[in-house]
Amino acid sequence: MAQDPQFETLVAAITARVREELGGKSNGPATPTKPCSAGKGQCTGCGWSVSRRPHDTRKLIDMGASRVAANSNGLDAKLVRADLAGYIDHTLLKARVSREELKKLCSEAAQYKFASVCVNAANVAFCARELRGSGVPVCAVVGFPLGATTPNAKAFETREAVRAGASEIDMVINIGALKSRDYALLQEDISKVVEAAKPAIVKVIIETAELTHDEKVIACALSKIANAAFVKTSTGFGPGGATAEDVALMKGVVGEELQVKASGGVRTADDVDAMIKAGATRIGASASIAIVQGAKSKRGAKRGAGGY
Repeated sequence: MAQDPQFETLVAAITARVREELGGKSNGPATPTKPCSAGKGQCTGCGWSVSRRPHDTRKLIDMGASRVAANSNGLDAKLVRADLAGYIDHTLLKARVSREELKKLCSEAAQYKFASVCVNAANVAFCARELRGSGVPVCAVVGFPLGATTPNAKAFETREAVRAGASEIDMVINIGALKSRDYALLQEDISKVVEAAKPAIVKVIIETAELTHDEKVIACALSKIANAAFVKTSTGFGPGGATAEDVALMKGVVGEELQVKASGGVRTADDVDAMIKAGATRIGASASIAIVQGAKSKRGAKRGAGGY
């Protein structure tokens, strides 16, 4: 497909503007250390209420709140670790997965109320049956993990997954098209999946570890134009996983119109806290149980690629 010069100029302008905007951002306020004494109508929205007013936060949870907005540096592990479940796509994407493993995955998702179960398309129907009545949706990956197929093939795969019971789609972009600056093809790649998925939502995996800063900006901008619901950092099978820096960059590009999913190497509650603080509202993880049980990062531990 021939590249429209005007379209490329638009992408360049978006990139320049986003870089300018992100360059002017500060690191935010320092951590408040004293208990909060603000009365009714005096809240300043500092984001530290979880740590500064823990008793009030516990009351909100006991009254039925399923999410608590907080600056993640101030999160109390005993107070809100179970609340992390609502951020996590409980994930199992290895090729050799058995039905028993899938049954266990779905049972855990129903027990902890994870945001979804994320599986390969061939396993969607089985998981949808297992999760019926649980309130936990099924997410299917498309063009996974390379993204190196045609827009029509991805659209067909998407429709099949939705028919089988998927209500969320995580698609991998055509990274080669992005590297080749064929933005029209990349736009078609994303748009056809978004259209085929309706009413399911689409998360666009851009594989950040493969991209330059500007390529990340362009991929996010095109995902926004295509009306995707999320941009997502990684497949978990690439050369690297999610970083807080990439999540912050992606959120800066898509703003409030799209959400950001961090995946790849997110294995502990500390990792999740860092991603949420950077702007992620969804986490892809296979270590979901350890995360909601409050697992902490081990000093000196390495985070490698190759799966969630």
